[in-house]
Amino acid sequence: MDLATIGGVVIGLLFVIGSIMMGGDIGGFINIPSVMIVVGGAFAATFVNFPLKTVVEVMNVAKKTFQHQEVSPVDTINTLVRLAEKARREGILAIEKSIYEIDDPFMKTGIQLAVDGSEPEIIRSIMENELSNLENRHRIGQAVMHSLGTYAPAFGMIGTLIGLIQMLRKLEDPTQIGAGMAVALITTFYGAVLANLVFLPMEGKLKNRTLEEIQRREMIIDGILAIQSGDNPRVVRGKLMTYVSPKERGEEAA
Repeated sequence: MDLATIGGVVIGLLFVIGSIMMGGDIGGFINIPSVMIVVGGAFAATFVNFPLKTVVEVMNVAKKTFQHQEVSPVDTINTLVRLAEKARREGILAIEKSIYEIDDPFMKTGIQLAVDGSEPEIIRSIMENELSNLENRHRIGQAVMHSLGTYAPAFGMIGTLIGLIQMLRKLEDPTQIGAGMAVALITTFYGAVLANLVFLPMEGKLKNRTLEEIQRREMIIDGILAIQSGDNPRVVRGKLMTYVSPKERGEEAA
């Protein structure tokens, strides 16, 4: 469970709702037609911009972001070093049995290629192509979130214009102007909150996840090639530890 993502959204909502309650009645900020305009309009425009399948897949990815479990790069390094020790001691073919114990499909593919005797250039080419395709898929997901974050405030403004038009048609009753103006502005409020508390932060979260995954997979590629070349396990660990922060290196050394 990603507590940072959940906590950020919850805390943001609590501060917004708390400030509203301190200033008056929260009921005045609840308007179903405004929600329909902002949410429905943002998703409708996104469906026009992207295929339906892409948007649905991104929504599933976004849902998994809240359930994301961090993969320690040090654990990945330890796994690769253990494989390097076994390959150094018993030969590269000896680590084939360990493939079934590996949960990471990317690492499993690379180890299988190394065991099969593929050339280092071929291994790197295949794995980097897979890495590039992953980055492209993630980039589409980020674009969908950016699209929602862009369209939500825009449809908030559209809702405000609709409300203002309806209000101007009732100018003969001055008592309705204040209430009408408040309702007209609520859609802008909804659009701004959704964009800046949900959609755009989720885009940033997906970008960070992508960077972390790319770095981890690049580390795996270097580790597998080092294993195939028969490098000393200590050398393998030294190469891979350059991917982690100085703090993590110190914790591992301790």
